[in-house]
Formats: sequence, C-alpha cells, structure tokens
Amino acid sequence: MKNQDMRRRIAHAAARILAEDGSLDYGSAKRKAARQLGAPDSGSLPDNQQIEEALRSYQALYQADETRAQLALLRQVAIEYMEQLADFDPHLTGSVLNGTAGRHTGITLQLFTDQQKDVEFLLMRLATPYQAAEHRAGDAPGRIFPRFVIDDPRASVEVIVYPAAELRGMKRLQADGSPRRVRLPQARTLT
Repeated sequence: MKNQDMRRRIAHAAARILAEDGSLDYGSAKRKAARQLGAPDSGSLPDNQQIEEALRSYQALYQADETRAQLALLRQVAIEYMEQLADFDPHLTGSVLNGTAGRHTGITLQLFTDQQKDVEFLLMRLATPYQAAEHRAGDAPGRIFPRFVIDDPRASVEVIVYPAAELRGMKRLQADGSPRRVRLPQARTLT
C-alpha cells in the first residue's frame, strides 16, 4: 500500500515536471521526482502509463486551453511534414499522437523506407534547417538508425528513419491498447 501511494505521488510529481519543464523524458522525470520526494528506491517508480495518466490530469487542471491549442498546432505541423515525407511511409508517434503534448513538446515522426539517403536529399531541398544525428534503439542494443531534427520555428520535428522491414517487427499498440504510431490518414483524423 505504501509503495502504491509513493508510485502515485512520484507519477504526479513527474507529470508536473514534464508539463512545466518539458526537457526531460519520462524516465528522467520520474527519477527526478523520486529524488525530490525522498524515494530513490527504483521499486517505487511508476510505469510510463501511470506518468501519462498523471500528465493528462495535470494538463486538464492547469493547462487545458494552452494544451488544446498547442496540441492542435503540433498535429497540424506533423501533418504538413508527413505530407512532404509521404514517399517514405511516415508515422506519427509520441505525445503529439497520444494527446499529452505541451508547450515544450516536439513532434516525432518515424519513416520506414529502404531509400534512406533519399530522405536526407528531400530534407536538403526543404527551406527549414535540420541536424543529422543517430538514434540508438533502446530495445535493441547496438542498432543505430538515421535521425534528423528539423528546426521548424513552430516546433522541432524529430525524424527517425528505419528500414521498411523494421515496421513488421515493432509493437503496434501501447499497454493501454492505443496505437503506438499512425499513418497520415489516421493523423488527419486527430485534428
């Protein structure tokens, strides 16, 4: 019982950190929240679904109008980029998809193509600057994929490029049954 209460408190503190600061991922936010609450024991850490639920509650209470407007903007920007990247099977994922995007949130797109170099050629033709980097798959140590961060003034857009066959092996649903990623037609219905 004590552990469950501490998990709940950590989840809500992490949600506040994410909503107000936005510079941390779920894992870092929950560890920071645990330290603030004097509970560094990893057995008390909530899972990401608990953090997401707490974040939704926090945003509904303290940032409802701002969150709604920001989410609508981010989804529109995501759709614009997905349209430009349509040849590379773009998928929207992350907080812009699940509805927890806030003032500090960027957009995450996953591309699935065997023409990975063509993605960068297309990005070069766009008027928006970008940086190239690498994405290390957390669930597959040693696997590295191309990653680009587009510096759009409305929101940063992270683009991770996977081989086309990679999509078949990825999980399709979150633990709560919601989709992990959606294609352009489904993204259009979110706005």
